[in-house]
Amino acid sequence: MSGATQGGGGRPMSVFARASEVLVLSLALTLGGGAGAAQTAPPARVVSMNLCTDQLALMLAAPGQLVSVSYLAHDGAVAPLRAAARALPANRGLAEEIYLLQPDLVLAGRYSTVATVAMLERLGLPVIRFEPENSLDDIEDALTRMGAALGREARARALIADFRADRARLEEHLRQARAEADGPRAVLYSARGWTGGSQTLAGDILRAAGLRNLADELGLAWGGMVALESLLMADPDRLILGQPGRSPEGWSEARALLHHPALRHSRAYRAGVATNDRDWVCGTPFVLDAVARLIDETAP
Repeated sequence: MSGATQGGGGRPMSVFARASEVLVLSLALTLGGGAGAAQTAPPARVVSMNLCTDQLALMLAAPGQLVSVSYLAHDGAVAPLRAAARALPANRGLAEEIYLLQPDLVLAGRYSTVATVAMLERLGLPVIRFEPENSLDDIEDALTRMGAALGREARARALIADFRADRARLEEHLRQARAEADGPRAVLYSARGWTGGSQTLAGDILRAAGLRNLADELGLAWGGMVALESLLMADPDRLILGQPGRSPEGWSEARALLHHPALRHSRAYRAGVATNDRDWVCGTPFVLDAVARLIDETAP
């Protein structure tokens, strides 16, 4: 392609991406270049650009250490720590705005704005990417890694100790609630019919609540889409709906399936519907609140 500029992966860059890079490189020259030197002290100015790194950093950061979080952290529908997040400026993952904050550490998810992360790294800003948590066990690893990134290891160890103690209490609560009976067959049903299997965080929340996951019966250990007809024929005992409701722009077609009359007349719906909420979204100690509610809501 004539005149195309190649990115790091060998693919042509869009005109917008090229213009953004030129602008950020100009900012770098104006501000004196990136922070390429190796750090020996804990980072003093940390920016998070991912909802889940927001939550971990808000739990662990020293006062004044975290200077910006993603705009999603200000949304109480998906962010348990909304009040703390709203005390900080929000970013939308744009390279220009993040660079102007002059961070000495950027926190990102594995799938956070990839072009932004690559650009910040080219400018010499330290970036740490966090993998999504797929189980309760992964939460301890995430806390440990975030504690090390922020120089807050002692705080991380304390949170992990609390998490283990709370988890042990939940396991005892589960034994008392279920007695010797097998847990109900349950399904998580979200927008467009998505469900989470045993290899996902949502699936592990179901397992920790003593529920048998219908997704595994359907061969969806890593999650996937389930047609409403397939769900009704499988006839689960319990139903956990993804947050039903309306989008800010009006009715959401993606969630319309959760209001379908056939679903509302199913045996599982009549048995009592649980709802996944902000405590399910990220791998943080808040997932234990979701587990506790599920145990109580699905008890015999």
